[in-house]
Amino acid sequence: MKKKSLIFAGIAIILILAANLPLAWGYFSTYTEAKGGIRLQPRKVDTEIKEDVLDWTKHVIISNTGDESLYIRARAFAGSEYKLTYITGDGWTDGKDGYYYYNGILGPGQETPELLVKIENPPKDPIDGQEFNVVVVYESTPVRYDDNGKPYADWNRKLKARERSAE
Repeated sequence: MKKKSLIFAGIAIILILAANLPLAWGYFSTYTEAKGGIRLQPRKVDTEIKEDVLDWTKHVIISNTGDESLYIRARAFAGSEYKLTYITGDGWTDGKDGYYYYNGILGPGQETPELLVKIENPPKDPIDGQEFNVVVVYESTPVRYDDNGKPYADWNRKLKARERSAE
């Protein structure tokens, strides 16, 4: 009888220990699992350029048609026989690297002031059918912020680079 009591006591102890084993195992475990997520929507970044030509001068306006604020820069190219002069007016600055930079941040729905690109030495009597082409290239980059919250442009991270010419 004493032997049966000891066997039942041993089985009872084993059952009690087995019932508490998951709690003890959870204490020693550092692994956890989580599920879920969030879908990220990319922001729409888009720009448009308006170009008009009057009196050997190209009038350039760039507008932000997306939903993110941008920095803008532009430059123009023409044949080697023509010298181009930029008339910056309000809002544009010569970056001394071939680009002219819009001074501010171009918010969604906004447009830059005119950037004028003039052919300095147009031919006195152009031959009928002779074409002159000034190609404007502009780039945009989203506004970035440094650790102090100050906005800056990262021109190594280009979003849009477009070329378009008016004939």
